[in-house]
Amino acid sequence: MEAFGVRLHRAMAQRGPLCLGIDPHPALLDRWGLADDVDGLARFSQTVVDAVADRVAVVKPQSAFFERFGSRGLGVLESTIRQLRDAGALVLLDVKRGDIGSTVSAYAQAYLDPASPLYVDAITASPFLGVGSLAPMFTTAAAHGGGVFVLALTSNPEGPGVQRARGADGRTVAQTVIDEISQLNRGAEPLGSLGLVVGATVGETGHDLSGVNGPMLAPGLGAQGATPADLRTVFAGALSGVLPSYSREILGQGPGAADLRAATERALAECRAAMAVA
Repeated sequence: MEAFGVRLHRAMAQRGPLCLGIDPHPALLDRWGLADDVDGLARFSQTVVDAVADRVAVVKPQSAFFERFGSRGLGVLESTIRQLRDAGALVLLDVKRGDIGSTVSAYAQAYLDPASPLYVDAITASPFLGVGSLAPMFTTAAAHGGGVFVLALTSNPEGPGVQRARGADGRTVAQTVIDEISQLNRGAEPLGSLGLVVGATVGETGHDLSGVNGPMLAPGLGAQGATPADLRTVFAGALSGVLPSYSREILGQGPGAADLRAATERALAECRAAMAVA
């Protein structure tokens, strides 16, 4: 299979720079008039797939909202992943896994190996046991054309205490993560397969993102307070690889399929304009 960076670059060119999250949390299920159970979860996910999976470049299910229903919830997740891929969307599973040794290898097999029923195009990962601890994920991803988005600068208020702490060489923890991912992506064309997660709400970061040569997922748009215009502030001269991500702002317009499509198209148009993407 082609490298994830190649496939993502093409998908963003064809469908536009937008990632839609599937976050079926209890309040949203209730807003849609659905029960907070497996049947409600399945109906919610099916509606999103039917409405927009053939229109966006990337769809990002949040694994935790499926896992909370146990094996039946994971069954819905497996079905949702298959349907998204059938519709031509790339699937980024938001799992934020991170560990060492055989455990991180098992996570890689669970999500990045085509033999797994949870196989997706890319996953999110936590580097705070060291970027090097994620090497089995990177290796498995490379072997099967997958991607990994590594947390760097997140928008939660607790993040800066860890991510902006400085090491002995004067770099922040986040800049160390950025630099290591940049090194691993060096020479990849048109885009590396290892990405970063940088919140759209973080403002001027004071960090150098110019050499990442990989995709940068920008969550936090819409309900979390960021606007497409904020992308220019956060990413400055590194906009070409940015993948803006919406969840509640769009999902809150459901359950009508036409309303979901209209909200998706509006968000995409705003992101194109802000990023000067034709």
